[in-house]
Amino acid sequence: METIQYHKPEELKQKVKNDKGEVNAVFAKLKKKKPKDLDKTVHELHHEAFDQFDCLECANCCKSISPIVIDKDIERMAKHLKMKPAEVVEQYLHLDKDGDYVFNETPCPFLMPDNYCMIYEQRPRACREYPHTDRKRFYQILNITNKSREYCPIVYYIGDALKHIYK
Repeated sequence: METIQYHKPEELKQKVKNDKGEVNAVFAKLKKKKPKDLDKTVHELHHEAFDQFDCLECANCCKSISPIVIDKDIERMAKHLKMKPAEVVEQYLHLDKDGDYVFNETPCPFLMPDNYCMIYEQRPRACREYPHTDRKRFYQILNITNKSREYCPIVYYIGDALKHIYK
């Protein structure tokens, strides 16, 4: 298992492509028969990963993918930006094919050059919870986790670890 290091999104995509079959097989196995210790294992890996890696060095998530933005997020952001919720929607968001609000563009319009978030305290819930590797019933998000391996070195690390643990 490798240590966590920053990778540009195209590098991570290549790494994921190289071990896709192996990880897909392990994730399918985990989905089919979820181990009782899966949450505990993933949470330990989550804490281990976050002890090793500084997201501010990376910000691939903010540069590459848009979170789902819910109404409460819009209200919080609007208050912080001193705008009306409708103005936030008009200026920054659109409905995706699933009917969810997402940012109009990537990188995130609130990502600053130093990788800090301009609205950090009022950022969307999905941003607060990303990469979702500390949630309960982790088996429910294995598909999203597998996709996130392309963007997040922490998720890549956790996927790699799971590949070795549950092979």
